[in-house]
Amino acid sequence: MVSLLICVHYLMASSKSASTMDDKRQGKESNNVPRLARMQFRREFLAWLLLPVMLGMVEGGVAGVLANIAFADHVPRQWLNIAVALITGAPAFANVTSFLWNALSQGRHKIYFLVFLQVLAAVLVCSIGFAPTNVAGLILLTTCVVGSRMCWAGVVTLRSTVWRANYPRTTRATLAGKLVIGQTLVMAAVGILFGLALSHSPRSYHVLYPAAAMIGFIGAMVFRQLRMRGHHALLAAERSAMEQHGRRTKLANPLQILQTLREDQLFRRYMISMFIFGIGNLSVTAPLVIIVKDQFGYEYLGGILVTATIPILVMPFCIPLWSRLFDRMHIIHFRSIHCWSFISSTFALLLAALIGSEILLWLSAILRGVGFGGGVLGWNLGHHDFTTTEHASRYMGIHVTLTGIRGFIGPAAAVALYQWFNQMQDGAGGWVFAVCLFLNVTGAMCFFWLKRQIGAKEDMTITHGG
Repeated sequence: MVSLLICVHYLMASSKSASTMDDKRQGKESNNVPRLARMQFRREFLAWLLLPVMLGMVEGGVAGVLANIAFADHVPRQWLNIAVALITGAPAFANVTSFLWNALSQGRHKIYFLVFLQVLAAVLVCSIGFAPTNVAGLILLTTCVVGSRMCWAGVVTLRSTVWRANYPRTTRATLAGKLVIGQTLVMAAVGILFGLALSHSPRSYHVLYPAAAMIGFIGAMVFRQLRMRGHHALLAAERSAMEQHGRRTKLANPLQILQTLREDQLFRRYMISMFIFGIGNLSVTAPLVIIVKDQFGYEYLGGILVTATIPILVMPFCIPLWSRLFDRMHIIHFRSIHCWSFISSTFALLLAALIGSEILLWLSAILRGVGFGGGVLGWNLGHHDFTTTEHASRYMGIHVTLTGIRGFIGPAAAVALYQWFNQMQDGAGGWVFAVCLFLNVTGAMCFFWLKRQIGAKEDMTITHGG
């Protein structure tokens, strides 16, 4: 609770200090945001009300609960646990493909490339509806979830470049926050409706996945109408660089990640801190999906609510506060405050698992939503504080690729630890969350150390411009 109070204190202090400027900011918002940016925002907002219907169906908590319950009596438990680890980790570890998408998009029309990835994701989501409840169906489900999330890794990587080009730095987090709020509300509604439908008819997923994919396809067509400020200049610069360095080199040079990290010391230290902290967060969902069924006895609706819907539903209420904080400071200082929300959530989850408290289980889900609210801003926008527009995709690619690596390690290791703890003592699997908490706290200490190293202050501005 101490960590929660610290997090709330910073959020409320930020809100209070910003409230005296709110009227002025609202009155001048149209002057701060270029006309083209306002037009593109309206188009993009509509697209992000449709695309999340598809995306919500392959969220780790949603698809993981579907696999854990629907296939429980049809496949060996060990195989099912592996599938749950892959499905819940897919939103993170699929990001290892981000450097590939970044390279393939060089010199290509960014909006059209994004639409291509969205449509491909829709095809894979649609295919899940044809999965039978047997081993082959579990493989199809897992493959399509992972594949669709790989496509979405490209969307996230390139979307960041579009945001960088279209929205000014001083309002970027606020505008991105509005897009994310619309997205999260839709995804929360999708999770609830999907859970209700499965509770009524477990086989309804055969219809719901193709229907969601169709809505996602419509969203992609809306997104296709988007325009990007400075697009022609960006493409010209990329094509010039490709001619100078060679296209083949760009497509086959994932070691560029190491080169960038070696050259940018501050970004490297930030990535190390994020890796430690993030692997603790990404390790939580897989054992959580298992434990809500095995220990708490939750079926489809309850499981989806705890693992996915409640955290997503809480996000819109926290994003405006986090956005104000983010717009005022460097990402490193932001993370040193934001980390307490996840520490609180994991601590509550650990206690819930050890003493069997449903109240703490739901409290953990709420606190996790608070963390997601700030995390979605920091994850999508934080790398901009280290680089400029022309390198934004590369930095985002590095960030999400490293997220993918820890997303591949974390869930699998967490499930293995969960099973090992249970083998050591029946019902002791909840201790896996103590390991997650240790990683959270260690990562938080790294953020504090890094903030002191660079002399971060509350009003710290961008160090690298942009």
